Parts: sequence; C-alpha cells; structure tokens
Amino acid sequence: MTATATESDNLVRAVNVTKAFGSHEVLKGIDLDVDAKQVVCLLGPSGSGKTTFLRLINQMETLTGGRIWVGGELVGIEERKGKLHVRKDKDIARQRSRIGMVFQRFNLFPHMTAIENVMEAPVKVKRLPKDQIKKEALELLDMVGLGERANFYPSQLSGGQQQRVAIARALAMKPELLLFDEPTSALDPELVGEVLGVMRNLANEGTTMIVVTHEMGFAREVADRVVFMDQGVVVEEGAPNEVLLNPKEERTKSFLRRVKQQAEAEAAHDEELIQTLEVIGD
Repeated sequence: MTATATESDNLVRAVNVTKAFGSHEVLKGIDLDVDAKQVVCLLGPSGSGKTTFLRLINQMETLTGGRIWVGGELVGIEERKGKLHVRKDKDIARQRSRIGMVFQRFNLFPHMTAIENVMEAPVKVKRLPKDQIKKEALELLDMVGLGERANFYPSQLSGGQQQRVAIARALAMKPELLLFDEPTSALDPELVGEVLGVMRNLANEGTTMIVVTHEMGFAREVADRVVFMDQGVVVEEGAPNEVLLNPKEERTKSFLRRVKQQAEAEAAHDEELIQTLEVIGD
C-alpha cells in the first residue's frame, strides 16, 4: 500500500497491522481508524496486543507487516520513486514529536522537579527560549491541578500527581494525538479519579486520544468508540453502549462478565472493610 491510499479524514489509520516477536504473533491483522477529536478506548484481557499496538503507533516497536498512518504520513517508512524506505532517525523523531504517550508507570525523571520534567522535551527539541517554555509548562501544570507543586520532585508527589505531571509532559510538545497505556493501573484506587478527571477534560476539549484502559465507566462515558481486542485481533467495536451493554460476540460477553465479577468482589471487600472499621470505631 502507498501513502496516497490514506487520503481521508482519519488522523490515525491502521491497515492489516501485524507484529511478531520471534514465532509469537502478538497482532494478527489490526484495522483501525481514528478521526481527529475522537476518543477510542481499547479494551481486552492482558496479552491481547493493546499495548503493542500503541507502541507501534509511537514507533517504539517496528511493524512486522501492514501499515500505519498518522496525519496522512506513513509511520516509520516513506515512499520515494515508488519504493518504500525506512525513515531516518531524525525523521522518526519528528513523527514522534506529533504524538504524546502516557505510560502505566509515570517514567518521570526523579532528579528533576515537576516543571523541569514538563520542560525537558520542548527545551531539547524545540529549542525555544526557556522563559517561554517555562511559562507554557506552568500553564500545563495549572491545567492538571498541580501549579502549586511545580517545584516538587516526583518522590514528593503521590502516584496520581505523578501521573498528572506525566500527562502535562505529554502535552508539552502540543501533540496531535495522545496515547494512554492503562494510565490508572499503577494507582491506588482513591487516586484513579483525579487522573480520569484530567482525561475527561482533555476529551471535552477535543483532544484526539487512544486509551488502553480497564476503566469501563470512563470508556462508556468518554469514548466515541470502544474496541475490544483479544489474542491479537479486533473482536468487536462500536459505540460504547453497544459494545459494553449489548455485546454481540461471546468473547466480549465473557470478558465483560469477568470484569463485572471482579468489580462486585472488590465492592464486597470494600463493604466488609467499612463494616470492620465501623466496629473498631465503636
């Protein structure tokens, strides 16, 4: 397929994407389109290929087969005189600068303050005046509710606060696309809401996002489309209420039943803990 095959409104287009590590096939032909300002949530059990797919979009892994376009450009390769060539490192870095990624673990530089973490990429890549970059970084920290903690080090911040700094850092390069890889999975339950709140605000502002998540409430409320993946393929996709409330495929139904059972078990445990604390309090 050539680059001209993706002239459309899609900000992201994946066609027959495959990825193998040795003899292990992780992705087995993924097709996915994401329009500008859309939020697409990827759901599925561990090992279904969701994270690998994000890493391919951001060129942290190389494709085994298929094609991915971001903003109309082939990712990782380019066409010259009818032939495909691997992009040079500088060109790959330019493509990556259009994409922000937020990981499960916050990956902040521990020796840098919150504002220094946010400033790092723009200072090194954009080479703009530091005063301008610092002003924009502080505005981003304000946006995620951490303006007063700009000079705190990661060790002085809670997990939720560190993840919000990571989101501000991802936004610092003014990306066209944000990728989230289970951004709340490493957080204590009481800190999940503050991170999801920031993500809701970004969605409301029209930020294009692909989100790998197990937060079903968030997916139902915020996503334009939900994609259920299992064993390296897209099993089912559609509007959140269709996939989450009225799934057609048995594999989707089975996954959602397990998620519900786990949520009910956690709720029962929380209720038991509350009752125990009330007895202790008496």
